[in-house]
Amino acid sequence: MGIRVFHVDEPDEMLPMIASDARLIVWLGTGSETANMNYVRMQSGEENVPHNHPVSEDTIFVLSGKGTIADLTNDKVLDFEAGQVIHVPPGIQHQVRGDRGEEIVSVGGPSPADKALLRAAGVLSEGG
Repeated sequence: MGIRVFHVDEPDEMLPMIASDARLIVWLGTGSETANMNYVRMQSGEENVPHNHPVSEDTIFVLSGKGTIADLTNDKVLDFEAGQVIHVPPGIQHQVRGDRGEEIVSVGGPSPADKALLRAAGVLSEGG
């Protein structure tokens, strides 16, 4: 397979546990071996399901908006805003929250891809 170009408005799958508009753009389902790139529009007042990635680092670039990320493992809450990058080490229980009055738009995701989370979300088969 050669180089491919994807468009944010043509997601392969949605991931509602992350946000009502969380789009899987590059992931195992599109032929990626390890990369994972999500596009997320989180509305003000929305928050994702607390989760962790046991063997993956989660990196999120905030394109617009502001919110907080709860580090539930270490009992901390950090503010973030457009232009910042959030990095979550493997195994850290976390939750992104749209609790600062603005829609948040971001790109990123766990690397390597979190197969267990994708299976739990119903977008990856047991064999995938």
